Amino acid sequence: MKSLEIVGFKRANLGKKDSKALRLDSYVPCVLYGGTEQIHFSVPAILFRELLYTPEVHIVELNIEGDIRRAIVQDSQFHPVNEMLLHVDFLELEDGKEVKMEVPVKYVGVSPGVLAGGKLVSKLRKLKVKATPENLPDSVEVDISDLELGKSVKVSKVEPKGYTILTNSMAPIATVAIPRALKGQMQADK
Repeated sequence: MKSLEIVGFKRANLGKKDSKALRLDSYVPCVLYGGTEQIHFSVPAILFRELLYTPEVHIVELNIEGDIRRAIVQDSQFHPVNEMLLHVDFLELEDGKEVKMEVPVKYVGVSPGVLAGGKLVSKLRKLKVKATPENLPDSVEVDISDLELGKSVKVSKVEPKGYTILTNSMAPIATVAIPRALKGQMQADK
């Protein structure tokens, strides 16, 4: 899994007034939990560009005033109107301790249904997995090489390697939809 370094500064004062002042200075209030104690800190908003505005997942090397810890983003909150980043929660990683995380889906192979004129419709873009930090995958590979027109591939078809998939096994990941023009052509052939 990819790694990214983020530099933060400890917060002396907690509360609504101080959080508002931090955001005005283009800093984002953050909290790190899961270890021995919670650490409240702030990070320049610009550093979250590569971390949050991408479909990829990263392990974060948090450098909080020289104290380096490995973590993953557990939650991020955005303003409902102006989309400004308001708060980020990090979960500290410990070797051997399993964590839950949403990982993007990556399609492998070529679908015969798509070659026949169908359209690949992605139903799930991410799957929730549980694994130790060393086994966390960058993405979950889904083989679509046997996906025919009108068929779908379900979560149960995915074979996890070193991790557990927590998403419902009957949920469809992708479907090959039959376009309207092709439906008419198929019925005319009958």
